Amino acid sequence: MDIKNCFIDVHCHLDMCKRDIKEIIENAKKNEVNLIFAQGVNPESNRKVLSLAEKYDIVRAALGIYPTDALLFSDSKIDEEIDFIRKNGDKIIAIGEVGIDFKEDAENHERQKRIFEKFASLALELDKPIIVHSRKAEIECIEILEKLGIKKVIMHCFSGKFSLVKRIINNGWSMTIPTSVTRSEHFQKIIELADLGQLFCETDSPYLHPFRGDENEPANVIESYKKIAEIRKIGLEDVKQQVFDNYKKLFV
Repeated sequence: MDIKNCFIDVHCHLDMCKRDIKEIIENAKKNEVNLIFAQGVNPESNRKVLSLAEKYDIVRAALGIYPTDALLFSDSKIDEEIDFIRKNGDKIIAIGEVGIDFKEDAENHERQKRIFEKFASLALELDKPIIVHSRKAEIECIEILEKLGIKKVIMHCFSGKFSLVKRIINNGWSMTIPTSVTRSEHFQKIIELADLGQLFCETDSPYLHPFRGDENEPANVIESYKKIAEIRKIGLEDVKQQVFDNYKKLFV
């Protein structure tokens, strides 16, 4: 499919959605969401994501292991999955969802950092962007990425201090604006601070619904675009074009 200027959901979990995937895809297309980046979170999820990307022309696969999922596997199993991702490098658009989460796990800090460094090194090796989860471990993720000299970085749903937001901006990395921006002052402030050339939009479907209640879906990503347009006082089409340009710069 020849993708032209469209809305993009740069981070979601299609394989976790309870509704019919075909219906979700059709609804996305009706709303001009013609690029959906589905994130893998463990070996089983990675294979489902690859299958979805093969089946639906607007879906792209990002493969990785979610930080607390990774703790369930031995080092050899993680290395085996990294080798699987490496072998499928030509089928994926990014490494993700990977990172560190000290909120869900308060004990295995050093192991989480070692595992994340393995995935960051893989992203560097494959020359793919890395989509990073950094909950309550923002500085640790940033320091590892800086140490490795990684440039193609998207900080997913970044909730750290604004001093770290500025550090991300200075590093030339990107950040996502989730649909929960409709009720989050934190992400509204990021829109004010960041260069538009460093922003992407995401739903994190089926999570982070913009209005609570129903299951989130990629079609809702337009709510993030609308909030950027509102805060930056520019047209919605201008935001769509800018984010699409960001996509072409980082992924194409």
